[in-house]
Amino acid sequence: MTTARPDPALNPHLSELATLVKRHAPTDGLHATAIPRLVLIRASEPTLPLHALHAPALCIVAQGRKQVLLAGESYVYGPDQCLVASVDLPVTGQVVEATSARPYLCFRLDLEPGQLGALMMEARLEAPASRGRVRGLALGPVGAPLLDATARLVRLLDTPRDIPVLAPLVIREILYRLLSGENSARLRQIALADSRLESVTRAIHWLKAHYTAPLRIERLARTVHMSPSALHHHFKSVTAMSPLQYQKQLRLQEARRLMLAQAMDAAMAGHSVGYESSSQFSREYSRLFGAPPSRDIARLRESLAVTA
Repeated sequence: MTTARPDPALNPHLSELATLVKRHAPTDGLHATAIPRLVLIRASEPTLPLHALHAPALCIVAQGRKQVLLAGESYVYGPDQCLVASVDLPVTGQVVEATSARPYLCFRLDLEPGQLGALMMEARLEAPASRGRVRGLALGPVGAPLLDATARLVRLLDTPRDIPVLAPLVIREILYRLLSGENSARLRQIALADSRLESVTRAIHWLKAHYTAPLRIERLARTVHMSPSALHHHFKSVTAMSPLQYQKQLRLQEARRLMLAQAMDAAMAGHSVGYESSSQFSREYSRLFGAPPSRDIARLRESLAVTA
């Protein structure tokens, strides 16, 4: 069943947000702003799939549409929904709807769990009732109050002198709207540092710091104070993949970056990220990126040359 997509022109908050993002992100790409943790994104055409580590963030699309893949699970969203990531997740992102006349325009605000927890306690918001599976990525509707606060935050870029005083207040309002809205159960679990989610987050941080080293699940489980079976279960519940699959994605993404940015050959890149077997590296690289290392990097360089 196809649902109607909201027209930004018919929603004053969306229309204003689209206008503001377009003005402050005048060219394609990611644009850091004078407001800490706020990034604006623009694309004038659909993009190739991009493999990246998605940090905890709120993403609101003012115009266009995007698809995010997490371990085979698809999240497609546009102006009718926002995407909330609660932990660092290896994902594949792709803008699927954009033109030069109506570019993809996105607002991204990186989240700090500590700030969420303090605000939740201050507002006396109750803990979530459900203690079931908590995926680290979710879509939710974008209500008018959240859109209004989002537009007001981006509007502050027009008056830089106001940012130090007013931006923290508007960000607090945005976080409050998130904690009170459709994604509240997920975000409140983050805010309260649920023991299981906290352990998974610690495991993710450990894997990011030691992704080149051989993975011993028993050692990782001891580090985060969980049994190996509990770690595997809760890690997969949050990230949709096992710790070993997560480490593999980190390794392959970094190897791809090394080959593209530092002109390393496949053997050297694979060894640098912890692979002892070049054939295993090539097989797993092809499985993730859809082509052997040399062909994939040549394709990437060709696409970058075309868009340069």
